[in-house]
Amino acid sequence: MGKGGGCVPSKKKPPPVADDAPAPTPPPISPPDNAHARKPDAPAQVAREAASSSSSLPGGARLKVFVVFYSMYGHVEGLAKRLKKGVDGVEGVEGVLYRVPETLPIEVLNQMRAPPKDDAIPEITAAELTAADGVLFGFPTRYGSMAAQMKAFFDSTGHLWKEQKLAGKPAGFFVSTGTQGGGQETTAWTAITQLVHHGMLFVPVGYTFGPGMFKLDDIRGGTPYGAGVFAGDGTREPSETEMALAEHQGKYMAIVVKKLAQS
Repeated sequence: MGKGGGCVPSKKKPPPVADDAPAPTPPPISPPDNAHARKPDAPAQVAREAASSSSSLPGGARLKVFVVFYSMYGHVEGLAKRLKKGVDGVEGVEGVLYRVPETLPIEVLNQMRAPPKDDAIPEITAAELTAADGVLFGFPTRYGSMAAQMKAFFDSTGHLWKEQKLAGKPAGFFVSTGTQGGGQETTAWTAITQLVHHGMLFVPVGYTFGPGMFKLDDIRGGTPYGAGVFAGDGTREPSETEMALAEHQGKYMAIVVKKLAQS
């Protein structure tokens, strides 16, 4: 689914908080226009955090964030590739693209006019998830929750759940919906249950994208839960704002993964 000024606050009275923004401490992010004037852009802040966390990892290890996705018409795949770019932008962390297995027969996919899959991106098996230091899962929505192909993949992780092999691994989501009311938030929200049972750590992007999260002058996907794109009837291409949020999320996740490894 998808700006504001006021008087200078007195020293005795805390500044007001926008109704639709969270109330964090330190003081909350202001809506867009004044945010540009009074404070640095949030993605730039994330870049500085990446630089400040550039100390070497134990043994010179290289961390891996798996970007695991299902994409029928290419919208989620486009986000996945931009997420990987964000991950790769953090020193010592590498993004690895994987797709989950298709469950529909080729005859059905042809009738749905789904383009061929990119053979350069390998399919992942459940067991391979244990090699990841963090995971970003991407999928289109089906009635407000994840597509059946991604659910089938999660259903195949029972042996990992039994031994809690994924417990403590940070994970996040990115999604695609056909309409503004199609489930940009609920699709990620309902997917959190999968992480909970595995003991994984849900890492939302929050409002760390800064002013870009408040803009209302164009249609864009993406929520505090994660990056998102509106696909429309399948012909709409992701906007640069949607892609920029995806890249930001990849970088943000890489920083979190790196800080956890360094601790």
